[in-house]
Amino acid sequence: MDKVIVVKLGGATLGSHDTAIEDMVELQQQGKLLVVVHGGGKLITEWLMTQGISSQFVQGQRVTDKATLEVVTAVLAGLVNKEIVAKINDLGGRALGISGVDGGLIQGRIKDKKLGYTGTVVKINLALLEVFLRLGYIPVVAPVSLYSFDKPSGVIPMLNINADAAAGEIAAAIGAEKLVFLTDVVGISDQSGNLLPKLSPGEAEALVTSGVISGGMIPKVEAGVRASSITSATSIIDGRQPHALLRGVEGGGSGTIIGD
Repeated sequence: MDKVIVVKLGGATLGSHDTAIEDMVELQQQGKLLVVVHGGGKLITEWLMTQGISSQFVQGQRVTDKATLEVVTAVLAGLVNKEIVAKINDLGGRALGISGVDGGLIQGRIKDKKLGYTGTVVKINLALLEVFLRLGYIPVVAPVSLYSFDKPSGVIPMLNINADAAAGEIAAAIGAEKLVFLTDVVGISDQSGNLLPKLSPGEAEALVTSGVISGGMIPKVEAGVRASSITSATSIIDGRQPHALLRGVEGGGSGTIIGD
């Protein structure tokens, strides 16, 4: 099977009239194999607010109690996932939606007890993804996983997985050609606010340690570093720019590349 491009579609860019969906269809029509992992944090927060549930984050990771997990699952595996799939198919592409729970696609364990039902990925069901790709579909993955490892009895058998981490683990498992993060920022910036066009994995980790990289950018960098030993490069680009994904895949455009 040809090399795969893993795209993480950021929740902050969803609904911002970007061209990411058009680009995905174009790449598929060019014969590229794509796996899309999506977020949905902004919409999750809005839905939690309507339910009177507050949102808490620790280093860019959502704290997930039982009530939050129910909303996360409904929004990610339901509304957001199906909207993306519908848009791809409407534009002439071939996509199907799946959560990490389905077929045990993503299997995990608790990341930190302080984060509740927020998990870390232990295993990817690579064979399942390969079936969809061989059939000519773009798998669109909602990052909710099975709680498969070290699970006490009587708990909900699902976990909320950070979408950036899920994308990185899928890219590493499948041996992706590229990992592309579509975000609502221009890339990684230094402490003076200047864009850093290229970082080695070590340089990226040092910026996290020093605090220059913080918040929601941390899991993106961690995922990029995780995948860097397998993929040729990880790109963090502004998904709001016209045809940012096409340019990112072709090696052009702005943003930050993590790689040796």
